Amino acid sequence: MIPLSREPGQSIPVDTHAPDKDWMRQLADAITSTAVLLDHLQLDQTGIDYDPAFPLRVPQAFAARMRPGDPNDPLLRQVLPLLTERIATAGYSEDPLAEASATRAPGLIHKYAHRALLIAAPACAVHCRYCFRRHFPYDAHALGTTFPGLAALENDPTITEVILSGGDPLMLKDATFTRLIERLDGVTHLRRLRIHTRLPVVIPARVTPALQAALASTRLATCVVLHINHKNEIGGDLPRALADLRATGAMLLNQSVLLAGVNDDLDALADLCEALFEQHVLPYYLHMPDRVQGTAHFDVPLARALRLMDGLARRLPGYLVPRLAREEPGAAYKTVLSTT
Repeated sequence: MIPLSREPGQSIPVDTHAPDKDWMRQLADAITSTAVLLDHLQLDQTGIDYDPAFPLRVPQAFAARMRPGDPNDPLLRQVLPLLTERIATAGYSEDPLAEASATRAPGLIHKYAHRALLIAAPACAVHCRYCFRRHFPYDAHALGTTFPGLAALENDPTITEVILSGGDPLMLKDATFTRLIERLDGVTHLRRLRIHTRLPVVIPARVTPALQAALASTRLATCVVLHINHKNEIGGDLPRALADLRATGAMLLNQSVLLAGVNDDLDALADLCEALFEQHVLPYYLHMPDRVQGTAHFDVPLARALRLMDGLARRLPGYLVPRLAREEPGAAYKTVLSTT
């Protein structure tokens, strides 16, 4: 992802009332120094092998949900750049899903029948260390406010669903996002709109009245797929933001990634599923980590993942158990490893 950074190492005050601010102000005020984040969490920097050269971006509203004094906090582990990321691992690549070969036009990835993915924005509000697009060549896709991939989508009547992704599509300003929705609304062969986003989780104020109006006005059946990996992420102003998204008529789903040291624990996964449902969000997928270079320390063995799924099925009703899946390059659909 393209970093949006302030001067390296610059200290900023951490404002626990960040949700009251305009979302773009919160974006600008995000913590971009690992040293500042660790200091805020009252952690000894000398005891953590972090990489100060790697880009960090953590909105203050998200940092406020981390546990001070805990170097193993599950939210911190998702964003903390470690020196181990520099170790090249056999079997891991910079394009683990072979998206380059599935690119139909700049910003348009077409892997599966009847649906295509539009890279709507090249940046994210938070830099997740396990991101499978951490090496994605956004510059080569000429992304901007013109969305060059739209023409290919408009000219292919077999595509009935468009997935807005990135980066994060909600990094677009409201006016640009609204224009994009209006243009998609005019593509007669489209029936569904799916939006994959983490922004409401890390900056709940992103769910603005203008964003709600854009989602409520489209004729397309709309689904917002959130990305929440741990129940501790569901805090602050997020419940209000989720209620506002539901009010647009959009279906709310969640997909998580199974990450070592974050949520590879039966209680953590069960608590997440329960907490999601309390907010009227259904668990959707639990993804095995994609094998992107620099993320091997997040890997969870498949045998352990299957045991966790068995435990979830024994503990929770079926509608709260996500499907364990892996995405394979070149496959016609995601490989479902377990539904129980």
